[in-house]
Amino acid sequence: MKRIHVLAVAALVLPAALTAQQPAPAQPPANPITLAFKTSGARYAGWLTSAFDSIPASKYGFKPTPVQQSVGYVAQHLESANYQLCSRFGGPAYLMTARDSLADTVKAAWPKDTLTARLKASFAYCDAAMNAVTDAKLTDEVPFGPPGSGRTAARARYVLGYVTDLVDHYSQIANYMRLNSMVPPSSAPRPRM
Repeated sequence: MKRIHVLAVAALVLPAALTAQQPAPAQPPANPITLAFKTSGARYAGWLTSAFDSIPASKYGFKPTPVQQSVGYVAQHLESANYQLCSRFGGPAYLMTARDSLADTVKAAWPKDTLTARLKASFAYCDAAMNAVTDAKLTDEVPFGPPGSGRTAARARYVLGYVTDLVDHYSQIANYMRLNSMVPPSSAPRPRM
């Protein structure tokens, strides 16, 4: 009989003791939607940075066909698009310099070091813009279309546009790398832990 009581008490106490030893459930992130955008944007910005850093300067004029963009053209285009998109959803207005207003074809021929430094600066600008966005702000109406048009769109449109633009151009550059027998950063072997 005593054994039955001991087993009954153990059956009641053991689950409670085990539950008490479990860590408390993690709190969900404060802004899960913007966190998803930030995480994806950071991943692709990192891969793009690695890709442009690893492509030799001699390949910055490469384009698969005459009608496609060169590696250098994609780099300067991304920089410009980053500033345009990120200033719309969270960054301060980007003040263009005289160099920014040069023709895209001129900027595409800049040295690799210039293009990669400018691209990295645009990613830092976008990181700061993303940090200013919260889930609550995604539905805010922001100016859309040509300046002065009076049109608006949800802030989320530009956040999504930024991330999908990175994905699109990473795919483009990854293909360019493969055409030059290079391994894109997303396909590189992972370090062993």
